[in-house]
Amino acid sequence: MPPSSRGPDFTVASRRYFLKTAAITGGGVLLSKSHLQSQALSPQRETPTFVSPGGEAISLFNGRNLNGLYGWLKDTQFEDPRAVFTVSDGLLRISGEIDGYIATQKSYRNYHLVVEYKWGSQTHGSKTVRNSGILLHAVGSDGNRSPWMSSIECQIAQGCVGDFIVIRGTDENGATIPVTITSETRIASDGRTRWRKGGKPTTYSGKQFWWSLHEPGFKELIDTRGKDDVESPLGEWTRVECICAGNRITVIVNGITVNECFDVFPAAGKILLESEGFEILFRKFELHPLNPSAQ
Repeated sequence: MPPSSRGPDFTVASRRYFLKTAAITGGGVLLSKSHLQSQALSPQRETPTFVSPGGEAISLFNGRNLNGLYGWLKDTQFEDPRAVFTVSDGLLRISGEIDGYIATQKSYRNYHLVVEYKWGSQTHGSKTVRNSGILLHAVGSDGNRSPWMSSIECQIAQGCVGDFIVIRGTDENGATIPVTITSETRIASDGRTRWRKGGKPTTYSGKQFWWSLHEPGFKELIDTRGKDDVESPLGEWTRVECICAGNRITVIVNGITVNECFDVFPAAGKILLESEGFEILFRKFELHPLNPSAQ
């Protein structure tokens, strides 16, 4: 029988730790240099609160400005002098010039995330596959796993869209912030595990776990594709859905379920979009209420 996601999302001890380490922010307003450029402010701290969409969708990006979001970069932290994060023509642009992320001011749980993206032209000289990511359930202080936060990443990279990456940072005392997932797996011809419904349950606490049809021997060179890739061709929009229901995450790419994990910890947090070496554009970044069947 496949493992169930029923039961509490947190043990009592884990919940206490999570509430202690989560850096939850809200209510910030981003100052704009112009309609094409925005400079993020450091978020203000408040008591941890987890928001779930109710009857209507929550637009995390409003298409006009970066209100409700803030940026963090590995060299300038909350300042964005090179305009890595900008808004133009209804699109959120991340230049990828410097590693970092744009984050939600609030923390969320129990939601159906919908993201639509396409790659821009800038590669900043890299010859590897175009790369970004959606960081789910991000907790702790900003940059605690420089240049990221402790989180569960849904990878956005050519040939790898839908991979999970477990990212563990450290708290203010230098202790590791626990992040774990479990998934049903199979061993492919290259000896690496992939997701397979009904496969062997395997727990991960600090590595990359590949989506179901990640091609064995895939050469991660720019603009290459695996033979079974479900990402849209270069220049077209790709739709990624992350259904975060309790302690389970399901990833759907262009309508195809590509990965799933359960016994997820933590099961709530901020949502981040990575800046990681390549220009990427987002036209949709929103949360929908869970379908009753997913709860």
